[in-house]
Amino acid sequence: MSTLALLRPAAPTLPALFQTMPEGGRRFWEFFTVNIRNTNTRRAYFKAVAGFAAWCDEKGLGDLAGVTPMHVAAYVEQLGRTHSKPTVKQHLAAIRMLFDWLVTGHIMGTNPAHAVRGPKHSVRKGKTSVLSADEMRELLAAIDTTSLLGLRDRALIALMGYTFARVGAATGMKVEDFYVQKRRGWVRLHEKGGKVTELPCHHNLDQYLEEWIAASGLGTEPEAPLFPTLRYGRLTDRTPLPQANVHMMIQRRARAAGLRTKISAHSFRATGITTYLQNGGKLEIAQQMAGHESARTTGLYDRRNDQIALDEVERIAY
Repeated sequence: MSTLALLRPAAPTLPALFQTMPEGGRRFWEFFTVNIRNTNTRRAYFKAVAGFAAWCDEKGLGDLAGVTPMHVAAYVEQLGRTHSKPTVKQHLAAIRMLFDWLVTGHIMGTNPAHAVRGPKHSVRKGKTSVLSADEMRELLAAIDTTSLLGLRDRALIALMGYTFARVGAATGMKVEDFYVQKRRGWVRLHEKGGKVTELPCHHNLDQYLEEWIAASGLGTEPEAPLFPTLRYGRLTDRTPLPQANVHMMIQRRARAAGLRTKISAHSFRATGITTYLQNGGKLEIAQQMAGHESARTTGLYDRRNDQIALDEVERIAY
């Protein structure tokens, strides 16, 4: 199998729209394999571009050179009827970036998506569900830690809650990414964009990780995944826990704890940031811990105003 085939997105079929120009297919694949390093971004952008190519095929537009700004604008308009504004903006960004890549590669003369405007969308508050500090404690306390499964799940949930780690960074950790420095446990997180964040552990997280590693026997295997899969509750191989399994585990643990809030792995990131800020933490420090480029992004996870709204609504007494 060629290197190109190994790097191609999940759906490796070249859309017909990009088969009409010499070298167009090669440049198309280079956009995804050379220009985009993040697997999730690559998958999302390929889906967006493939959707536009399929729409062009439906409209009888089979020649890449015939794509105009009006075609892109019409597609964006139609997409807006069935998809959310952030999704439409992402699709347009993918199409625009791909055409830019084709222009710089001398496959196309101009970028037909360059002047097309996406829908206006301003967000001041994120949609991620957040747990209160009490709910987070209830969730952790409800986990049965008499088994390896419980010890692993508690350590993983605590890691995401105390360090604001993304689920991908958490499941990507190796045993050696938890280490002792100055008599305190530290974690090393490999986040998006190649960022590496090293943080001291909260004393609870330190305890949970120590107990999990001691019970699992992984302490002698620094290269092993810190959170591997368990087969029938036993550690039989060294396969990192898939993200899909983490999401299912969280739903199962939330139901067992009696939580009615619909949460996801990302909820622990928002819960940790909100609780940190409620207790007097600084936004710029939260930004550094979360690995955000902008404090505005971190602010989307700040849900302190939710509690203010709850307190104020109780003033409406009839």
